[in-house]
Amino acid sequence: MKHHRILFWSMTVALGGFLFGFDTAVISGAEQDIQKIWGLNSFQHGLTISIALIGTVIGALFGGIPSDRIGRKKTLFWIAVLYLISALGSALSTDWHLFMAFRFLGGLGVGASSVAAPMYISEISPANRRGRLVAMFQFNVVFGIVIAYISNYFIAGTGPNSWRWMLGVEVIPAILFLVLVLKIPRSPRWLILKRNLVDEARAILELINPDNVDETIKNIEQSKHVTNKDQHLFKSRIYRLPIVLAVLIAFFNQVSGINAIIYYAPRIFEMTGLGERSALLSTAGIGIVNFIFTLLAMRFIDKFGRRTLMLIGSIGLIITLGLVSRAFYTESFGGMAVPVFLFIYIAFFAFSQGAVIWVFISEVFPNEVRAGGQALGSSTHWFMAALIAFSFPTISEKLGGGTTFLIFAIMMVLQLLFVLRLMPETKGKSLEIIQRELSNGKRKK
Repeated sequence: MKHHRILFWSMTVALGGFLFGFDTAVISGAEQDIQKIWGLNSFQHGLTISIALIGTVIGALFGGIPSDRIGRKKTLFWIAVLYLISALGSALSTDWHLFMAFRFLGGLGVGASSVAAPMYISEISPANRRGRLVAMFQFNVVFGIVIAYISNYFIAGTGPNSWRWMLGVEVIPAILFLVLVLKIPRSPRWLILKRNLVDEARAILELINPDNVDETIKNIEQSKHVTNKDQHLFKSRIYRLPIVLAVLIAFFNQVSGINAIIYYAPRIFEMTGLGERSALLSTAGIGIVNFIFTLLAMRFIDKFGRRTLMLIGSIGLIITLGLVSRAFYTESFGGMAVPVFLFIYIAFFAFSQGAVIWVFISEVFPNEVRAGGQALGSSTHWFMAALIAFSFPTISEKLGGGTTFLIFAIMMVLQLLFVLRLMPETKGKSLEIIQRELSNGKRKK
């Protein structure tokens, strides 16, 4: 019974990931109509599409503050409100400036959800199931993207205001998220460390795992002494290793080229000589492969471990990016070679980095500074995502496809060294045990 309860709480919070994915992808079906209706020039159009991403960076950067001050649950509630207001406002906007404001609010929700949701799930999950439960957030991100594409497909062409319906349909999952998040408990770790409400935390921990409640409470309270009660992330040497781990895994996640490939897949495929229709079909294949292998990663992340998945992924990404680079250098674009290599690339990415990043960042920081640490890792991820998405067209035009993908491959060699030399294994360990090990400088299993 307790497993079903924890699963329900985790699935509810992971709805924030679904809205994250849906809100990010849904604009793709409406952007051309929006440009025509308000007569946007190329700069205004680019700003309209990227304004949500700007909000995402800001939401991620500051999402840890309300998570600590008012709690994870209340923060998730206000994130749901942001999603709801953004969906309604974007769909009903009567001018471009209003539309921009509501899309920006949605971006704030996306960024803040990438901080609060994985952190909450991590703090209420048993150690032996934490990986797959937190990975549900990433699975829902991918699922939200797929559903947005399907929704856009069926709504497109239904009338002159079809773009409004594309954006407005997000109201349905936003209301569901808003209602369900009221039914989850507050984080027991936040209750003990930030409010000293041990009795309320005990009641929740008894629902999670009644067999070791006293030990868990003792470990949470002792974690205060490990960090010397210094709650400023950058003022204590004890936080240096978690900071390095979170920043590097977020950095490598993006310099793999994942967002360049997802955002510009049709352009990449057309560079290899595929026609427009074939390129679009290949792009749809990327979404399907991403979905399937994210689901597989959820199955194995607690069995194989985070570090093992990252090792497998790093090697696979080096090989596939190398093959794509070679294809561009030699112009050997016969048949579907490059699309096939990129499908395999997406499979390795989804099975490793895609599933691991939010789990790992939510685990490596001590209880006292987890919100700030999650915000640091998440904002690093989103800043690099914006940078790569913005620079890819220029880099690929100036350097060519071969050199561009070679750079991504070299970055993955560096990631492999990071995994081998620095990344610890966190599977099956309580958050407090991970905290003690990293505080003592222990990096490997």
